[in-house]
Formats: sequence, C-alpha cells, structure tokens
Amino acid sequence: MSCVETLHHGDLAELRLARSPVNALNPALCTDLRDALEAAIAGGARGIVLSGGPKVFSAGLDVPYLLSLGDDRAALESAWQSFFDAALGLAESPVPVVAAIAGHAPAGGCVLALCCDYRVMASGPYRIGLNETRVGLAAPEGIQRLMRRVVGTYRAERLLVAGEMIEASQALDFGLVDELAGIDEVAQRALTWLRDLVSLPREAMLLTRRIARADVIEAMQPEHIQLERFLDGWYSEGTQHALHALVASLRK
Repeated sequence: MSCVETLHHGDLAELRLARSPVNALNPALCTDLRDALEAAIAGGARGIVLSGGPKVFSAGLDVPYLLSLGDDRAALESAWQSFFDAALGLAESPVPVVAAIAGHAPAGGCVLALCCDYRVMASGPYRIGLNETRVGLAAPEGIQRLMRRVVGTYRAERLLVAGEMIEASQALDFGLVDELAGIDEVAQRALTWLRDLVSLPREAMLLTRRIARADVIEAMQPEHIQLERFLDGWYSEGTQHALHALVASLRK
C-alpha cells in the first residue's frame, strides 16, 4: 500500500502524504512521493497539490528509523538520497506544485514545501522552519539557497543558524509561506490558486516558470547537497548525542 494517496480534481492532482501519524519521511514515503508525482504528470495533470496530514504536514525525516541503521553508512546514504530525490522531483516538476501545509512543517517537511511553487499554510499555532542546527546538523548549501530565495539572505541566515521554527503568521510576514487559510480550507485554497495559474496561456506560463525556477533545480543538485559531507556530520559525536536526545524526548 502506497504512503501517498492521489486524489483527482479535474485536470489537477492532489498528492496526500499518508504515513500516519506524522508523515515522517522514510525511504518508502519518499519513493512513493516521487513515483506518485511522476505518475500524475504522466497522466496529464496540469498542476499538483502536495498535502499532508491534519496538524502536521510532515514532521521531517524519520529520525528513529535513521538512527536504527547504526553504522551502516550505505543504508543511511540510501535513505537520505531517497529524500533528496523526492525533493528534487518537486523542484524539477514540469507543472506547478503547491504545498498545502495544514499544520507543522519542520526540517524535511519545510524542504519539500520550499521546493514547491507556492505555499498555503494553516493559520494558527503551527510552525515551519529548518531546525537542523538544534539537532547538531548543518543544512546543506542547496537547502540554504532555497531558504534565501524566499526570505532573503540575512533573514535566512538568522533562521538557519538558530534553527528557528516560526509560527504561521510570522512565516507569512517573512515570505516563507504565501498565504494563510483556516486549517480545513488549506487544500481548497491551494487548488484555487493553482486553477487560476493553469488557466493562463499554457506555453507562456510554463516557459516563464521554467526560467524563473532554474535556481530551485540548481540548488538541489548533488554538488550543492554534498551528501558525503552531510553524513560525516551525522556521525559526529555531538550530533549523535543530540539526535538520541531528540528521540528520547519524542517517546515521553
């Protein structure tokens, strides 16, 4: 059974992350997302909505699973690669993709949203951001580029270095998300925005979009992710201590 549900809204497709309880991004979910995206595009979808669960869009990478891999660096590399492949798939999509963020979107959840064309987030006490430094990880240059692209260089620095998670209203003020909606209206608002966009003359819109988003695709290239360096950081003593502390806190 797939970890991603595909819903059809006329010529638009909604890909709903469906790995309960919080859509933690393990290799199965990441692979299913990439496959569902490719299938929707091959099936003629003119636009995509990426949605998640209520109150949590995606909690980011499945840290307990990643820690369970222990010293198996090849398995760990494969797991992280599946995530970056899913993110690259969103960045490279030949049709527009809107993130419908009906809840929290930390770390990997935020990365997926940043790879989309537009972000609609639930209003209220929901948080989004790249909190990697709080668990001892440095966000790769490519991911930092995505953040700088939407909030500006200095503000991205402040958010990234502090690993700060900000509430929806502040995310809107900073430009990290494009609009807010009631939690039950997020997906519908995403569809409405997407329908307006795809109603434009198709060739001109898609060509302009492709030119405008070339930097998103560039940011997600391997030379800007430097996965081997990232894995070296993962295995450092301080990072392992922080990651195990995080998992222990989640179990309380």
